[in-house]
Amino acid sequence: MPLGRILVVEDDDAIRLGLCDALEYAGYSVLEAADGADGLEIAISAELDLVLLDILMPKMDGMQVLIELRKVRAALPVIFLTAKGEESDRVGGLRAGADDYVVKPFSATELIARVEAVLRRSAERPKPVHTVSIAGITIDFERREAAMPDGTRRTLPELETDVLAYLAGNRGRAVSRDELLQRVWSVDPRGVQTRTVDMTIARLRANLGDDDGRVVLTVRGKGYMLAAEEESA
Repeated sequence: MPLGRILVVEDDDAIRLGLCDALEYAGYSVLEAADGADGLEIAISAELDLVLLDILMPKMDGMQVLIELRKVRAALPVIFLTAKGEESDRVGGLRAGADDYVVKPFSATELIARVEAVLRRSAERPKPVHTVSIAGITIDFERREAAMPDGTRRTLPELETDVLAYLAGNRGRAVSRDELLQRVWSVDPRGVQTRTVDMTIARLRANLGDDDGRVVLTVRGKGYMLAAEEESA
């Protein structure tokens, strides 16, 4: 089984071939496009884990592709391929939503290392979740509403809903307090001592009637995670 599926968008045939060969040799499945317009179409429609995106290309440059792609697939990892000295392009790309950049010329070893690092980080991104059903409670994230086992409905505060949605998007693993601070509160957790996360979890459990922690689980030494979702009938 491939390690992941990567789209290479590069107008230089020789460079594109080299990139595809290096990625396939490393164990990835590869799609390719020779211009920005084709690259955007594939990036929007195909099942992908990452996009390698050149900046200077015909029809649409990499920056335009990234801006349009982020409107549709905000969480798809993108690495820019840039020429040496194009600092403004690199900075602009990162600000537009690129995850990383590789400066030409680069070695296959550096490229694969960058790809692996971005894919590791992207595993922490919450995947879009609209509803979950746990312990007889159905939570609608768009409405910020919990349908309780007794038929009543409870409105959830925005912050508690954001925390719950992040846990739901990262099912199957414990999420640390530091990660929640960084991703939900947008706070750098380094050197910060606070019980904000624990207090928010306590309020969330109270709103859900989750006194025994069956919905939001405490994983000792690691953080919090959402209980397994109920199977649909």
